[in-house]
Amino acid sequence: MRVSGERAAVRRPPGRRGLILQVAGTRFHRYGYHQTSMAEVAAEVGITAPALYRHFRGKPELLRQVLLRELAALRSAARAGAAGPGPLCAELAAAAVDHRGFGTLWQREARLLPAAQRAALRRELRAQVAEAAGVLGAARPQLPREDAELLVWSVLSAYGSLSYHTFAPPRRRFVQLLRGIGEDLLGAELSGLSEDPQPSAGAAESALPESRREELLVAAVRLFHERGFDNVSTDQLGAAVGIAGPSVYKHFATKAELLAAALVRSRERLWQEVVGAVTAGGLEAGLRAYVDFARRHSHYLGAMLSETERLAEPDRRVAVDFRRDFLRVWVGSLQRARPEFDSAEARIRVHAMFALVNDGVRNRPHSLRPELGECLVLLGRTVLGVPRPVDREIAGG
Repeated sequence: MRVSGERAAVRRPPGRRGLILQVAGTRFHRYGYHQTSMAEVAAEVGITAPALYRHFRGKPELLRQVLLRELAALRSAARAGAAGPGPLCAELAAAAVDHRGFGTLWQREARLLPAAQRAALRRELRAQVAEAAGVLGAARPQLPREDAELLVWSVLSAYGSLSYHTFAPPRRRFVQLLRGIGEDLLGAELSGLSEDPQPSAGAAESALPESRREELLVAAVRLFHERGFDNVSTDQLGAAVGIAGPSVYKHFATKAELLAAALVRSRERLWQEVVGAVTAGGLEAGLRAYVDFARRHSHYLGAMLSETERLAEPDRRVAVDFRRDFLRVWVGSLQRARPEFDSAEARIRVHAMFALVNDGVRNRPHSLRPELGECLVLLGRTVLGVPRPVDREIAGG
């Protein structure tokens, strides 16, 4: 019996910490880290902001714990599928459907953490990849270790693409589709590929811009991709091209205007080089053009993925319309090559191919392979479900 005046022990609802992480992860994924406040997270959970700070010291720590939670889900899935490549893909596919935010959280938000914390998260993810590669190696003992790890990374990239779209077939079919894509990737044969030439240098990122404005556009794409729009100052932008920070405003009225112009330039180049290839030469030509573009302009693709949400209207609407039109070109080409694919499957496969290539050109040490381009083309075909080159007559109609 409680003595009169004695305070009753206050019990926290079970699982509150997990609920906080779930809500925060969803908001970081949908709106971005900088656009999400601790007060908003607390309100959605149903607690006060001071109560939230009793669980987490601040927003950076909350983000770190969200990422650790996502990695824990990945680790559990990989270990549950340790019996072989099929079970591994089944478990990872189910986890991808249940944790659709992982791709954007890892690619867009993790870069905002301090360097030491980012490095620790990368070590954890690499350890999980190595463990999964061991499962694949047991099933394919002749497979070189570096090939096994690249194939596992490719599966994770393909599954991580779910972060960038909302297409959702019935769950059972969704998991089966992803499992099939993963199994096809883990069964890919990378030996015997020829070394590919260096990407064409005509439009390479290293080419000298023609003006200071062009220099700023190139530097802005790189810095916004590497650090995020909110973490790049005008002083940093100016220093990147050898001018004072305030001089940036001689070329662009605001930093937001510079972001919009940089992304317009990125979209123009992507459309000209890649859509032109799809239209003229079909799926195979388009895939090779996309791989070549990604190898030369990885910052362009990364910035378009990570910074589009930072655009103001109407620039954001224009960017979203571009993304829709670009996807439509690819989906149409894929459905002409594989008419049995409905729109949802074709879209999921195309997004998975984009993610695989985008990650593949940046994922060291695998991105240093002399046959990287041919690897990515082969794996891209595998994800698209067209393992042999498709000629123009079939793909282009």
